Amino acid sequence: STHCISSAASDVYKRQARESAPFSPETWEKIDSTVIDNAKKHMVCRRFLNIYGPLGPGASTVPVDGPNKAESLENGLGRITGRKLVELPQFYEDFTLLWRDIEESEKLDRPLDLSAAASAAQRSAKREDELILFGNKALGAEGLMTAAGSYKIKRGTWNEGEDAYKDVAHAISYLSSNSKLGRYALVLSPELYLDLQRLQPNVGLLELDRISKLVGGRVYPAGPFGAGKAALVCAEPQYMDLAVGVDLSVGYLELKDFNHSFRILETAALRIKDPSAIVAFE
Repeated sequence: STHCISSAASDVYKRQARESAPFSPETWEKIDSTVIDNAKKHMVCRRFLNIYGPLGPGASTVPVDGPNKAESLENGLGRITGRKLVELPQFYEDFTLLWRDIEESEKLDRPLDLSAAASAAQRSAKREDELILFGNKALGAEGLMTAAGSYKIKRGTWNEGEDAYKDVAHAISYLSSNSKLGRYALVLSPELYLDLQRLQPNVGLLELDRISKLVGGRVYPAGPFGAGKAALVCAEPQYMDLAVGVDLSVGYLELKDFNHSFRILETAALRIKDPSAIVAFE
């Protein structure tokens, strides 16, 4: 499935992360809904990537099978080739709610200000997208924009003429000619997205609308992650997906100065199984 945050990520994990929290289930429900709703609004890559999992909090690595995966049998021993293991890194963001705000909400039945939780959820969403798009050198993780083996296209001038349409059509032609058929998705930096918000006089359509028709409406601005970035992917699960251990969850950290500290946590990794399903515009 795509674009999901599982409500059943790990009931055991949730209980362990909340058992010391000194407030009501109703307060937890408000916190959960605020975090999940804001994360969904700001997560971009989950809108087109399939989700593999959740695998549970005990999963620290996940296999990535390449297109040439095979079982090698020799001298009475068998092993799998074309497979590697990648780490499921932990992403986290902390926030604090004041004890007086919670007391006022629970005892006087007033709205609870959850701005801090909403902001932390937005940062969590940005962190996930940043890893998916650009990887992380410290983790040895590749992203959609940086994957070795992807097809590179020199990007034309997307703020005038028909270069943007021609570049995307070129990318689709490359993918389809290499049997990469399925759900195409174009993800690009915000200023390129704005460059496409212009009318093409010859056809009477916004350039964005023309390109959107090529990819079934799956055009996603993502950022701010740097200027001039764009990639077209064939987002079928045999080529790539997002492996999730613990899906986005909120846990209770500690009581400090009577105020309550929380942590938004997830474990996830992009699995690029076939980098030739990615076209990066340079």
